[in-house]
Amino acid sequence: MIKKLIGLSFIVLVGCTKTYPDENAPLLPIIGEKVLSRDGKDTIYHTVKPFAFVNQYNEVVNDKTVNGKIYVADFFFVTCQSICPKMSSQLVHLQRAFQNDSSVLILSHTVNPHHDTVEVLNGYAQSYGAIKNKWHFLTGEKKSIYDMARYSYLVNAFEDDGSEEGFLHSELFVLIDAKKRIRGMYDGTDSVAVVKLISDIKLLKQE
Repeated sequence: MIKKLIGLSFIVLVGCTKTYPDENAPLLPIIGEKVLSRDGKDTIYHTVKPFAFVNQYNEVVNDKTVNGKIYVADFFFVTCQSICPKMSSQLVHLQRAFQNDSSVLILSHTVNPHHDTVEVLNGYAQSYGAIKNKWHFLTGEKKSIYDMARYSYLVNAFEDDGSEEGFLHSELFVLIDAKKRIRGMYDGTDSVAVVKLISDIKLLKQE
């Protein structure tokens, strides 16, 4: 009888035990390679490297512009007739969702800076109703743009003479947090994925 009571008590104790989520755990994953600090106490995550480009108003946009802000980065080119119009149209929805929130920005990088001058980007931005200081269309030195895609945002962007339009770039929208860490990647041609992106930005603002 004593053995049975002990067993019953154990079952009750186990059944009443609760596990609680870590309050400090991130609400969204942190993407990219990570390493431990030299003292082994902290995790150092992949972050976006310093940058400086020019936007459609011929203004410098750099890593200081996005300090403490959440932003979405993507790559496109003005003469693209395949995925770029779809991506830009989806970014219109994203802009509308946060048009009164100065803590959320959009950075669209051209992969064809030779053609996509400040004037060309300005016209393209106007055609999609881009709000100044909210949605930046960026140009600069080609290698710098391509290196940003590959090494900072972990996506593809390069010139390809074998492709129909001469350039290849990722269709992904890359979500960057206020600490310049990648928190998500979303298919910019898929409206459902962009709805998820909008939802994730709202979630990220709670961290």
